[in-house]
Amino acid sequence: QVQLVESGGGLVQAGGSLRLSCAASGSIFRLNRMGWYRQALGKQREMVAGITSAGATNYADLVKGRFTISRDNAKNTVYLQMNSLEPEDTAVYYCNVFAPGTWNPIHWGQGTQVTVSS
Repeated sequence: QVQLVESGGGLVQAGGSLRLSCAASGSIFRLNRMGWYRQALGKQREMVAGITSAGATNYADLVKGRFTISRDNAKNTVYLQMNSLEPEDTAVYYCNVFAPGTWNPIHWGQGTQVTVSS
């Protein structure tokens, strides 16, 4: 059973910062790429950022330079540090496990709401 438990969402003003956390099952975490998707109201889900088991990262163009993904293998946790937040970043953010060697999500967390006010 894969478990992904997200935390850290909330309401922040434009220009502010939030850090999302995702605690994952131990076996799934150590071997797999992890990352974050988001879905804004009325829009399709989109990939935000991903990180390989070795620490290589991949970012959506819209968040490059503002968001940073990292992982702590000892804590089975992946983080998303979000700086310079914009109202357009408002969405439900989902933690993901990706299929090996790809950025295709195969497991989803329950999601955490991020709201950025202007």
